[in-house]
Amino acid sequence: MSPHKSLARTLSGAGLGAGAVGTFVAARRRSHRSERSSSGSDLLLATPSTEPEVIPVTTADGAQLRVHAYGPVDGDPIVFSHGWTCSIEYWYPQINALSEKYRVIAYDQRGHGKSEMGEREPGADVLGDDLAAVIAAAVAPRRKALIVGHSMGGMTIMAWASRHPKQAERKASAVLLANTGADHLVSETKLVPLPAFAAFAKDAVAGVVLGAPVPLPGGAMTRGIFRNRVMSPTSSRRQVEFAQRIILACKGRVRAQWGLALAKFDLLDGLANLNVPVSVIGGSIDKLTPPQHSERLVAELERNGNLDRFLMIEGVGHLANIEAIDQFNAEVIRLRSLGKRGRRSRAGLAVVAS
Repeated sequence: MSPHKSLARTLSGAGLGAGAVGTFVAARRRSHRSERSSSGSDLLLATPSTEPEVIPVTTADGAQLRVHAYGPVDGDPIVFSHGWTCSIEYWYPQINALSEKYRVIAYDQRGHGKSEMGEREPGADVLGDDLAAVIAAAVAPRRKALIVGHSMGGMTIMAWASRHPKQAERKASAVLLANTGADHLVSETKLVPLPAFAAFAKDAVAGVVLGAPVPLPGGAMTRGIFRNRVMSPTSSRRQVEFAQRIILACKGRVRAQWGLALAKFDLLDGLANLNVPVSVIGGSIDKLTPPQHSERLVAELERNGNLDRFLMIEGVGHLANIEAIDQFNAEVIRLRSLGKRGRRSRAGLAVVAS
């Protein structure tokens, strides 16, 4: 097997799929989370017991998107947009925790899960337009939704705000951007562990990783690499297996097409159109979208006057909503309540132990 193919098989399945601002509201502590202590929240990884409402959505180019809605029709809406190589199932920890009270809407990004790839070339504009179509179909005309995006899903929100500012003004009550970035996604990733003298090769190697349409292996060795490079060493076995199962299910061709597209994204300007409370969540050991991505988003949001909170979760990697379910869900609930009241809290910066 060639070195490039070996490297791609090991790393290309990771879901990419991101200065201190404000006042510290919690002290920085080392995380001592163990598999045992996370077992309670791990129960939220189970398949939801209630059947979703299936909402038909067809994009302008004819692609059929898989869109599910859970919870009461008259509940406050929350729209979830997943990252690279993931699917609706990625949001089970949030669907299970929130759908009893809220109207939880999730969809498969184009080409992912059971959504069709369509005819358009993968790119940020396509992601933004697809989110606009989902919101138009799934959020009632007189309602506003909290919009939550992880990794590529956060980039989707930025692209949506850039391309559909009027809809963003009408339909968003608040926004949560988790483990995401707006630009420099390849040059700043730490997923590829290169020595300092080989740093000049990072773009080339990462390009091979992101764009390799090869099948991904399973097994204990891959699980260990996945835990340490994509998630965190303290992630529970159940968390790792849950996330890895979803990511391995993504078709190699889809992973490659969107992986190459991600390398070209430059979305920082879209943040100016998010005139609602915006919260940013990052993981202190995220190797795919390292903390500097979150910090750059925070600086831009602060400059625009729409930053509400920056939550950096200590000891957490790229999948904050799986690795730190309780903290993530608490922030979703806080933002949903805040957005409903129509004001910002200016909660500032929180660095918390997971």
